[in-house]
Amino acid sequence: MKTYSAKPSDITRNWYIIDASEAPLGRLSTKIATLLTGKGKPSFTKHIDCGDFVVVINSDNLVVTGNKMKDKMYYRHSQYPGSLKEATLAEKMSKDSTDVIVLAVKGMLPKNKLMDERLARLKVYPGSEHKHEAQKPVKVSI
Repeated sequence: MKTYSAKPSDITRNWYIIDASEAPLGRLSTKIATLLTGKGKPSFTKHIDCGDFVVVINSDNLVVTGNKMKDKMYYRHSQYPGSLKEATLAEKMSKDSTDVIVLAVKGMLPKNKLMDERLARLKVYPGSEHKHEAQKPVKVSI
């Protein structure tokens, strides 16, 4: 018996749509990361990007549990002394709610050469309108 290894020409990519207002941020981003990597497919191969396209709608209505809206902090640093910047989840949501989902999914993807290509297949929209109706995305409930 031989082990199956997918080739880039064998891959078929499906389109999925997920509503961000249905589940908390962690459960949402783990499901998105699984779809982007293609781990749910029987033809999954570790070194080939087998993942699908994911459209996330309603990122403005993101659900978090507990006091995460004011307690969860995001940090960035420019590598100069004294330049540590911090922002709460509520501040990030008021500025750009799509960035919160992208950062959560990025943290759950494997850190390798395929990460940028996988993140490019993630489409996040703040409202319920999106421009991917022609691809006929399949609704995924969490």
